[in-house]
Amino acid sequence: MSTRAAIFLAVILALAFNLAATAQTAGSQSTPAIQDNSFLVEEAYNQEYGVVQHINSFTKFWESDDWVYTFTQEWPAPGDARHQISYTLAGVHMGDTTSSGSGDVLLNYRYQLIGNGDTRLAFAPRLSVIFPTGNSNFGRGYGGYGFQTNLPASIVVVPKLVTHWNAGATFIPHDKDLAGNNAFSSGFNLGQSFIWLVHPRFNPMLETIYVAQETAVAKDKTEWNRGMYVSPGFRWAYNFKNGLQIVPGVAVPIGVGPSSGEKALLLYLSLEHPFRKIPKQ
Repeated sequence: MSTRAAIFLAVILALAFNLAATAQTAGSQSTPAIQDNSFLVEEAYNQEYGVVQHINSFTKFWESDDWVYTFTQEWPAPGDARHQISYTLAGVHMGDTTSSGSGDVLLNYRYQLIGNGDTRLAFAPRLSVIFPTGNSNFGRGYGGYGFQTNLPASIVVVPKLVTHWNAGATFIPHDKDLAGNNAFSSGFNLGQSFIWLVHPRFNPMLETIYVAQETAVAKDKTEWNRGMYVSPGFRWAYNFKNGLQIVPGVAVPIGVGPSSGEKALLLYLSLEHPFRKIPKQ
């Protein structure tokens, strides 16, 4: 481990212990707990009635010098929180270019098929439409419309341990390479995480993701790109009397297998609040 990496890890651990100690002494046990705030793995919890969530995530990769910023906003359907609509915007920089700009936009629909945030098992499949707003000539998008699905399941193993599982697929009928050639591409993703509920407002977490995606390299020809990361991290919450919950988080994705040697820093920030008067139970 390099000196810079060791110093960075020491700072992160010190901050984690400080936050854990603060969480144990501050706030009430009855204040809202952290729940739908994973970084890389999707939870199976739709937004509650009358509550909107704004999610920011920034990931900087050290070896490739790439970075990705995403903003997602999640809304429950009026009158029925089993239905959720959201959109995701992205900013992308590829390390082998000097160009930064917007990535593709996703419009997402998710249905709470089983359970919710109060049950031991929850399952909420998602379907997304991908809009080719990113410039594929600079590697910031697919260059064509696409579809994505994800099957997130959340399981409370014991009261202090929650795990989340993902399996999904992506299809791009007209993926474009850097020269503008088209090819049909597909891919899949797998994810799994453990969330340790040390305190309602402080959670260490360990996420693992694997992504395999074809990319166009010539007319009707594709190549597979694969990535796998193990990401230790933690998140904490600030709850306010008006219903606002702010959840910052930090993680250190570490490349393994096809991504061996790559390391990244992930910064997370979520703001969740009511947008209408919520009836008392």
